[in-house]
Amino acid sequence: MNKNNLLEIKVIPNSNRTELKEENDQLKLYLQAPPEKNKANTALIKFFKRDYHLNVKIKSGSKSRKKVLEILH
Repeated sequence: MNKNNLLEIKVIPNSNRTELKEENDQLKLYLQAPPEKNKANTALIKFFKRDYHLNVKIKSGSKSRKKVLEILH
């Protein structure tokens, strides 16, 4: 695994909008989905697929707001 294939991100569920922003040198993904029953994690994966054409999986932080994503090829 190459570190270039990893992405650190902070997820903010239950937001008014779904949007990826850089704030204070950190990527933040605002999601409208709630953090229950894996809905926010599913929305995160769908967001990167739909908006950036990237296949990602959650490498760590599946139950945390701070996540490490692996970009799949």
